[in-house]
Amino acid sequence: MPFDFRRFDIYRKVPKDLTQPTYTGAIISICCCLFILFLFLSELTGFITTEVVNELYVDDPDKDSGGKIDVSLNISLPNLHCELVGLDIQDEMGRHEVGHIDNSMKIPLNNGVGCRFEGQFSINKVPGNFHVSTHSATAQPQNPDMTHIIHKLSFGDTLQVQNVHGAFNALGGADRLNSNPLASHDYILKIVPTVYEDKNGKQRYSYQYTVANKEYVAYSHTGRIIPAIWFRYDLSPITVKYTERRQPLYRFITTICAIIGGTFTVAGILDSCIFTASEAWKKIQLGKMH
Repeated sequence: MPFDFRRFDIYRKVPKDLTQPTYTGAIISICCCLFILFLFLSELTGFITTEVVNELYVDDPDKDSGGKIDVSLNISLPNLHCELVGLDIQDEMGRHEVGHIDNSMKIPLNNGVGCRFEGQFSINKVPGNFHVSTHSATAQPQNPDMTHIIHKLSFGDTLQVQNVHGAFNALGGADRLNSNPLASHDYILKIVPTVYEDKNGKQRYSYQYTVANKEYVAYSHTGRIIPAIWFRYDLSPITVKYTERRQPLYRFITTICAIIGGTFTVAGILDSCIFTASEAWKKIQLGKMH
């Protein structure tokens, strides 16, 4: 007797004339297929969509930067001449630079009455400050007007990622035009290192920051101190990392199989219970008639 390979078939077929279709089974089958389609499309959307996961850890993420952070500053002082505007940088490593001019530009405003300062420079990864002032001017004005608008202040690379909403330019749009013209402004910044890693493993390094500010008129024993716009910063030891992730293919396939198998199983149990109850009710009704 030849070996019949069909013996391994665990999905034995029932002849069609031995099956009984019902309206209840048809309704359950249609609902079952619609439910499976809905869950499949939901899982497919989740599989295609890139998820951004964040984590916190203590470390310096950008060890190849040489201990430097790139800074981009764009600020307008509508009532201070450009020849008076300068940028000074100080930190705890002993750096003290007055009138930084590299990679900076001054644009006259209001027919030369005001000035817009745009600059890119680097700071050391230690506590310090940089400030916009008249300290580098040849002759100090008597009453410099430090009212201003900050268009941009950012650290590190520019991240333009839709799924990440961080404080990368927390001072952007800060308007101090209605403040005391003779007042100094202190912005205390807490800089948080941030890493963004895309799904290809490429990393970009940026920095978020929180800010607190105060406005004051300072005096010493010699009289009123010349006002300035101070940005005092310190670095947080905590690093925020954003990682792009996509659901693995095997997990997607496993989920789809679970959806299809589970839905058909539950629908079959439900249909069987309804059919059994219906048949029992029919027998009860026939018994009452006799």
